[in-house]
Amino acid sequence: MPLAVGSKAPDFTLKTKAADGPKDVKLSDNFGKSQTVLLFFPAVFTGVCTQEMCDQTSGLGEYEKAGATVYGISVDNPFAQEAWAKQNKIGITLLSDLNKTVTKAYDVLFPNLVGIYETSARAAFVIGKDGVIKYAEQTATPKDLPNFAAVKAALAK
Repeated sequence: MPLAVGSKAPDFTLKTKAADGPKDVKLSDNFGKSQTVLLFFPAVFTGVCTQEMCDQTSGLGEYEKAGATVYGISVDNPFAQEAWAKQNKIGITLLSDLNKTVTKAYDVLFPNLVGIYETSARAAFVIGKDGVIKYAEQTATPKDLPNFAAVKAALAK
């Protein structure tokens, strides 16, 4: 089960691929400035994950109007994430949790994706400017998408 609403969001620093190489993104840099949406997903170059990130990319303007920064998090390396994002025109900042530390901290580890390896479960969190979790959801299966209407409603509160 994911961390509970009302919990302090575990801080983290993860890598993203930038034009000049990997760079660090620290969650707490958003505290006091913007709300944060974390979208954990199982793996790049897979159908449901591509659909989710492309759909959310097309709705980034709504998140920005709500004062939110959106991050996609998977256990893939930042170079694979970058290639996938370029191929699919994904505009969400993707963060690499290669060591699964953040996935475990948010308690959304999926133990056995198609019998191959541990990965992030599909999950969504809304974190307030104060660093407290306002919404938390882990889907029943990796094929299910989060309730994005509920995510947006939590941002509006």
